[in-house]
Amino acid sequence: MTTEQVKNPMTNELRSVAAVVATLWIVHLVDWILIPINFNEYGLVPRTINGLLGIITMPFLHGGWGHLIGNTIPLCILLFLLTHSRRDYWEVIASIVVLGGLLLWCFGRNAAHVGASGLVYGLVAFLIASGFAERKVLPILISVVVGFLYGTTLLWGVLPTAGSYVSWDGHLFGAIAGALTAYAVAGRKNAPGTEPGALRA
Repeated sequence: MTTEQVKNPMTNELRSVAAVVATLWIVHLVDWILIPINFNEYGLVPRTINGLLGIITMPFLHGGWGHLIGNTIPLCILLFLLTHSRRDYWEVIASIVVLGGLLLWCFGRNAAHVGASGLVYGLVAFLIASGFAERKVLPILISVVVGFLYGTTLLWGVLPTAGSYVSWDGHLFGAIAGALTAYAVAGRKNAPGTEPGALRA
């Protein structure tokens, strides 16, 4: 790690958040320019071979500018909280995307699922659950903040009443993936021999 990175950790965090969000916008802009090519055809379609690709591509595809903007704002907030509180944030993001996508592919409704909202709900669940799982001051404070901001949204967004056109099952499995990731990370940190200063012969 360079001296500049140590001195400016917030700059690095903001760059990471910007990189993720910029990728979403660039993909959608390319999709918009290349009409009639429909990138949404590469979304996640449960229990199909072609739909497996959607596990990775789903977060980068959106049904329109409104859909993209609606995901961008909470994603910026949640990613900043994640990157500000954890060094392994890329691992957390990858875990939520892949695990949530696999669960949706196995158990989701038969439709093309697109959008980063599964990641959004996964981050909400991760940030809330990690506070309880790790029992540390910073994660607990972030849990309280995220619960206050998005607790109601998390509750209603994972129910079928969210609407037939909404991937509520994508929200649900994203949230499950986020919670499982939080407890997996906490379990790894709390494993015997992983405390600071512990040595193994």
